[in-house]
Amino acid sequence: MDTQNTFEEIKINVKIKLASLWTSFMFLYIYVDYFHLYIPHTLKDIQIGKVFVFDITQGFLLRGLTLVSIPALMIFLSVVLPAKINRWTNITIATLYIPFTLFNLAGEAWIHMYFGAVVEVILLIFIIYYAWKSVSE
Repeated sequence: MDTQNTFEEIKINVKIKLASLWTSFMFLYIYVDYFHLYIPHTLKDIQIGKVFVFDITQGFLLRGLTLVSIPALMIFLSVVLPAKINRWTNITIATLYIPFTLFNLAGEAWIHMYFGAVVEVILLIFIIYYAWKSVSE
């Protein structure tokens, strides 16, 4: 028996690729916001009920959670949805999240936010690419 560990090239199902891309996107999405808390005056603004120009209300928090829930659910949906629905759902959601990701740079954006947005957009482009490629095959 060969006990040597080697990397083996195996074909990975596109659903797994899409789920892993959404997972990577979610980690960045959450951590960019988390690291934003370290920017001076951010916590002070939050304590007085402001985020950028928006008042922190129940509606604001519900919209925020909804916007985070969609890509989080895409991890699961990318694995379980039927192929045709899966492809177009991934293409549509990823396409919608590109301008949303860039909109998040409005206001005071630090370099970590630009870096995160670039990587997030690249991941979203890969999602669109793999979903589109699977449509044309």
